[in-house]
Amino acid sequence: MARKPAKMYRQIKGQSFTRREYTGGVPNNRILRYHMGNRKRAETDGFPVTLQLSADNACQIRDSALEAARQVANSTIRETAGPMGYALRMHTYPHQILRENKQATGAGADRVSQGMRLSFGKNVGTAARVQKGQIVISIKTEPEGYAAARDALRKAGCKFPTPCTIKVTQGSEHLKGLV
Repeated sequence: MARKPAKMYRQIKGQSFTRREYTGGVPNNRILRYHMGNRKRAETDGFPVTLQLSADNACQIRDSALEAARQVANSTIRETAGPMGYALRMHTYPHQILRENKQATGAGADRVSQGMRLSFGKNVGTAARVQKGQIVISIKTEPEGYAAARDALRKAGCKFPTPCTIKVTQGSEHLKGLV
């Protein structure tokens, strides 16, 4: 069965459901890594410029969208800055469990599958609940890698179901001649 469109899970509805011990078999997390690039240098504040991608609206972002954004941002910045010239970090973790009440399809399914009201549903995936203004991805880099980092965050923002804003939170004084 094909995955349902992400617009079905975009809105934050109801109470958060994160208790994995009550649900049988939650799908594995699709995000492979949360820190990429030169992590040691990033922890010692070795990079002078920091850019952050933040969500403009509250929404749920599926784990597959987070992984797609991570891949495109990582590959874009790595081409220009090199493997040790940046530090990329994913700030959100998909805790929210997505459930779906599966219905029978095909001939005669209208008689068979009336469904159950308020049914619990099967686990179909996970998502991250993101609030308005919450940071989703950040990149630390040198001033020469600013344009590539901004482009990487722009491409990553296209993968999310909400408009996103890119901000320079540290090192804007280093960018005077480059912008």
